[in-house]
Amino acid sequence: MKNNVMAAAVAAITAGWLVGPSIAEPLNTMDDVGRAIDSCWEAPSGVKGTVTLSFSFKRDGSLIGKPRPTNISVEGDDKARQQFIESAMNALDTCMPLTFSPGLAEGIAGQVFTMPFTAPKDSGAHPTVDTQ
Repeated sequence: MKNNVMAAAVAAITAGWLVGPSIAEPLNTMDDVGRAIDSCWEAPSGVKGTVTLSFSFKRDGSLIGKPRPTNISVEGDDKARQQFIESAMNALDTCMPLTFSPGLAEGIAGQVFTMPFTAPKDSGAHPTVDTQ
């Protein structure tokens, strides 16, 4: 687990998405937000499926409350399903707070967003964060 957190931090630094306003380039779009969160996610190995999380942001880039799984379709037993859900929720925890541009911060606060976490990852697909 410690290696996963370190790998996510390295990915965030490399992509310019490291948390903290003095270090990170501000995220300007919801596509940027999706890519930043996706860079923090490592799906459990050998498990296929999708979990969609619902969550809201504060203007400072932190989450309002705890994310909620809203759609779960994971192959395997209950243990595999729970590991998949936890990996997606941990991705959000690992990435927070995000650094938003002033314009994005103004419009994002309090809105409910959803984001699917799908494994295996499609290298050509871009993660999206949608408004509910």
